[in-house]
Amino acid sequence: MKIYTRKGDDGTTGLLYGGRVSKDSAAPSAYGSVDEAQAAIGVARAEVRASPADNPGELADILLGLERDLWVLMAELATDPANVDKLTDGQSRVTAEMVAALEVLIDEVSASFEPPTEFVVPGETRVAAQLDVARTVVRRAERDALAAAAPGSQSLPYLNRLSDLLWTLARWQEGTSLATRDVTR
Repeated sequence: MKIYTRKGDDGTTGLLYGGRVSKDSAAPSAYGSVDEAQAAIGVARAEVRASPADNPGELADILLGLERDLWVLMAELATDPANVDKLTDGQSRVTAEMVAALEVLIDEVSASFEPPTEFVVPGETRVAAQLDVARTVVRRAERDALAAAAPGSQSLPYLNRLSDLLWTLARWQEGTSLATRDVTR
C-alpha cells in the first residue's frame, strides 16, 4: 500500500464514514488543530522520557493517555454530522466520562504541589515549556472546534479541561514557577 492516494489533490479530504469536504472547511481545520495538539503532547512525552526525572513514567503515561483520547476526538470531528449516529462512545466519540477523568487528574496533580496564584512565565524547565506549548495548541484547537463540533458534543468541554490539565502539569513539572511580576528588564 502506498502512503499517497492522490484523492486530495483537488483540495478535498474524506470524512469518517463517508463524504468529502474542502480541506479548508471547519472539520479539517478542527481535527487538524487537534492533530497538532497531539503531536505537541508527543513532543512533551518524548522530553519527559529523556529527562533525568525521578519518575518520568507517571507523566509519560498520563500524556500517552491524552494522546489516545485525542484520536477519539479527531474521529468525532472528522465525521459528517449526518453520520454521528455511527460513532461509538469512548472510541470515536468523546464522552462526559472522559471530561470527568480530566477533572480528576487535575485535582490529583494539583494536590501534589502548591499551584501559583498569578500569571507565570513559561520556560523554567524543558518539560514544562513543552507542556505549555501543547496547552496553547489545545486552546487553538478548542477555538477551531467551535465551528465543527456537533450539538451536544463533549469535544469542547474536553479540550477546555485538557488545556487546564496541561497548565497544571506544566506547573507541577516546574516546581517553582516564575511569576510575571518577578520579571525585570
